[in-house]
Amino acid sequence: MESAHYFTAQPAGPFTRKPLTVELAGATRHLQTSSGIFSPDGVDKGTAILFSEVPPPSPQGNLLDIGCGWGPIALTLGLMAPHAQVHAVDVNERCVTLTNENAAALGLDNVTASLPHEVDPAVEFDTIWSNPPIRIGKDELHTLLLTWLPRLAPGGNAWLVVQKNLGSDSLQRWLTGELDKTYSVGRESTSKSFRIIRVRKASQ
Repeated sequence: MESAHYFTAQPAGPFTRKPLTVELAGATRHLQTSSGIFSPDGVDKGTAILFSEVPPPSPQGNLLDIGCGWGPIALTLGLMAPHAQVHAVDVNERCVTLTNENAAALGLDNVTASLPHEVDPAVEFDTIWSNPPIRIGKDELHTLLLTWLPRLAPGGNAWLVVQKNLGSDSLQRWLTGELDKTYSVGRESTSKSFRIIRVRKASQ
């Protein structure tokens, strides 16, 4: 699937909402989706594997979803950690709107989606979950990850799901070389064609 059309601020085509029924955090949820976004018809395989392979998020503090789409990761974080503040970011304005509307539909006042520059630069994150947009290209992906991973709070963890044939192992090596010694990077698990990469910030 070509991704250029949805990794833009304003994707082509009309913003027409349509109903979406999915299972998130162990229950059926009735939400909205649209064309011009990532995985508009449901939870994609990588995100589903992330949900099945990683431990629960921090129950409090600030949590982050990088590249929120219509909101499956952010909404799941909000449902699992009702006392935490969940931040969801995407460059696609349609995704930001849908995630906020879906959070409101579920009564999740602890979930806020925004454009990346709208997030308070002083906020650090206790948990980051992401199915990062590998297909945007290596340079843009690296810039994206180096924008957010250094904002892990001490003792915080980031969990990234990356397809093996899209460079998960080389990405892991790159992260190890780029992040300073207060971070540890490792492969936590492999499921089907996906790897789970964990980035941990040392406790102070």
